[in-house]
Amino acid sequence: MPLVRIDALGCDVQRLEALGRAVQEALGAAMGYPEDDHFQILTGHDGERGTVRHGTYLGVQRDDGIGYVAITLRGGRPPAQKRALYRRIAELAQEHAGTEPRNVFVTLTENTDADWSLGNGEAQFLDDRP
Repeated sequence: MPLVRIDALGCDVQRLEALGRAVQEALGAAMGYPEDDHFQILTGHDGERGTVRHGTYLGVQRDDGIGYVAITLRGGRPPAQKRALYRRIAELAQEHAGTEPRNVFVTLTENTDADWSLGNGEAQFLDDRP
């Protein structure tokens, strides 16, 4: 059950939705998440009321087409699966939203079962819940 946050500069609703769709499809393909396991926060920044910063780091030439994808999920996936996810997100972001792969910045934050409440004030992933 990942929680996805996407922040993109100069991004209209259609591009945000396309980026969200790309990430959701990649999570299914690379990590086996079902289609209805879909929790996303999509934010477009116009450069005036909100913005994002980017730079050239590790030889990647980013520009104002950048999209930051932050995914929080329960830990335990091997590096090869994470690499497949990054690659598939970049491919689908280009296909669905026209975002160049060099402008797709992804970060994963892992946590444990105890770190989630999906509603009703319960910790649904814990075995000891009432």
